[in-house]
Amino acid sequence: MYQPDFYAERSSIVARKILGSQLVFNDQKAIITETEAYEGNNDPASHAYKGITKRNKIMFGEPGFAYIYLIYGMHLCLNITTFPCGQPGSVFIRAILMNDTYINGPGKLTKVLGITMNENGKSLCQDNSFYLTNGISLQTNQIIRLPRIGITKGLDKLWRFKTKILL
Repeated sequence: MYQPDFYAERSSIVARKILGSQLVFNDQKAIITETEAYEGNNDPASHAYKGITKRNKIMFGEPGFAYIYLIYGMHLCLNITTFPCGQPGSVFIRAILMNDTYINGPGKLTKVLGITMNENGKSLCQDNSFYLTNGISLQTNQIIRLPRIGITKGLDKLWRFKTKILL
């Protein structure tokens, strides 16, 4: 289980670092294959760009916490908070490999894993049923950097990370 200092860096660094990590939720395990970084105050695509709200306040807290929100009124998205406390940021989990099945899409992966809004605000550093840990090691040449998708601002940032070897 990673500790808070693992997550207490820029989102763009953590998003790359957690590729290949094992995501554990209850009795299920998956390998993270795609992520996106959102860096708060300096990132117009971030939920935290315009300041703290009821929805995004978790992003301003300690690193290593689950930030879960609903999109399109029906899909839950899993993010993990980054940066030291007070600096908002998160890593968005876009895809996983679970039981040799590639699950692409943030709404699909939360549904398959059974993650709900009840997990919003949980520490991934203190919960024995919801955490990240070492999975597989990836070399730099096994990772693709791409523009983030599904946003209209901050398109110039290559903060989407995807592994080539697990697909």
